[in-house]
This record gives sequence, structure tokens and C-alpha cells, in this order.
Amino acid sequence: MKMSRRAKRMHRNHKRNANKNGLNLTALMDIFTILVFFLMVNQSEVEVQNTDSVELPVSVSENKPEEQLTVLITGNDLLVQGRSVVALSVLKQGDDEIIPALLSELEYQASRTPLLPGEDSRPVTIVGDKGTEYAVLKKIMSTCAKSGFANISLAVNQKQPGGAG
Repeated sequence: MKMSRRAKRMHRNHKRNANKNGLNLTALMDIFTILVFFLMVNQSEVEVQNTDSVELPVSVSENKPEEQLTVLITGNDLLVQGRSVVALSVLKQGDDEIIPALLSELEYQASRTPLLPGEDSRPVTIVGDKGTEYAVLKKIMSTCAKSGFANISLAVNQKQPGGAG
């Protein structure tokens, strides 16, 4: 059977365009590259608040901290989640085991998030300079325990294997 010129032209165009209906991999690779960079930038690792004035003690612990309430002890202040609560000079002077300003702030923080079923206390991380006095640290820890934050962790820098650190 003889084909008309229009049928020949359509047949030729169909053969030429037959291999163009595949997947465009260039655009797909661009999307995946952007997705990988986005996930790398926004990965959720726990960051402990740190200032240049606080030098953490070194430890061989390998446990990574979880995201929780942080109490930061600087050279001048006591901070809860970055907010200044009380001056450190006031803590060193008093003989009380409980710090009233810290207690009220921790109770406020506790009221913001209810306890999960099966939990008896809330977690807190204390970040302090390695030169922090034990008496001050003891007051802070007893205040945390009194306000329901009895699951206390101390932030440290991890000591590298082989003595470097």
C-alpha cells in the first residue's frame, strides 16, 4: 500500500520523536542534590549553649546529650534557656540550699510542658565552667531536684581516644 506524503511525514516525525519521551534525569539530579544539601544543613543535632567564658570539663563519656532544658553557669550569671535568672555573686553569698529565683524559673518551665506518662521527673542539663565551685553546683542541683528536674546531666567535652583532648 502506498503512503501519502502526509502519512510519510507523520511516520518520519513519530520515529524521530519516539526516543524523547524518557525521563529528564538532569532535573531529577538537581532536585536530589538540593534535597541532600537541605537535609545536611537542617539536621537536628543537639546544641548545648556555650559562651567563650565557659570552659567545659573533659570526660571519656560517649553518650550524646538529648535536647532538654539547659542551665548555664557563666562567670557572672546563672542562665536558664539563655535567660539570666540570678547573679552568681548572690549564689556564693547565701547559705540556703535552694535558690528562689532559679526555683521559680524552673517551675515556670515545668508548667509549660507536662510530664509524659511513666516519667517521674524532667531532664535538665547543667553547663558550667570546670572551675565552678562545688557549693554553687550543689545548690543548683538541689534546686533543680526540688522543682521536679531530678534527671540531671552535666555537660562535658568528650576526651579523644589516645589522650588528645
